[in-house]
Amino acid sequence: MMISIGYRNYISMERIVSIISPDSRPTKNMINGAREKSRLIDATMGKKTKSVIVTNSNHVVLSANSPDTIVHRTQALGKKAFLIEEGE
Repeated sequence: MMISIGYRNYISMERIVSIISPDSRPTKNMINGAREKSRLIDATMGKKTKSVIVTNSNHVVLSANSPDTIVHRTQALGKKAFLIEEGE
């Protein structure tokens, strides 16, 4: 299932490993490392980065949505998927 990470950008929910705040030095180092290895995806559309999404393919995705917003969306979709599977 795909979830919106802002500005008509979507990511597969199954690919997400973690959703973190971009403020710490280790996170900034991770972003710079991903940029150097061409594994950085900037989905902020020029806005301030509010969350960093790490995928199971070691890509780093920058989003202008807060981590709380993205987590709530994944939880809402997870409940919806559970209800659909339960009804089958």
